[in-house]
Amino acid sequence: MPITFQLDIVSAEKSIFSGRVSALVASGELGELGINAGHAPLLTSLKPGTIKVTDTEGKDDHFYVSGGMLEVQPHVTTILADTAVRANDVDEAAAIASKEAAEAAMADQNSEIEYAQAAVELAEAVAQLRTLQAIRKQTGG
Repeated sequence: MPITFQLDIVSAEKSIFSGRVSALVASGELGELGINAGHAPLLTSLKPGTIKVTDTEGKDDHFYVSGGMLEVQPHVTTILADTAVRANDVDEAAAIASKEAAEAAMADQNSEIEYAQAAVELAEAVAQLRTLQAIRKQTGG
């Protein structure tokens, strides 16, 4: 049995996941982070993207977060996100539509604020689509 740690993934609306895991991989502001049991305490911000969680039996599960914070403590690791959903629950059609709308808004630059907002929306839509691609690659579908 692998060495495990407690992981909690919480969005602004609800708890998405809580349980023992053997590892997780997330996209931090400075790059990819791999967390295993016994990891040094850490607090970092997360970019929009995929959280890959490996359970106690070696099975991977994917989640999408729109950004947030990752906190590693000696007995629990917590991900606090504005939006967090299981990868299977990401709406691909909505993500594609959001990506296209953000690209159109960026092409029609009326102001810096609108451009910045469109850039954020584009990054989130692309991250959602990458999460879906990771799931398909894993499952072969």
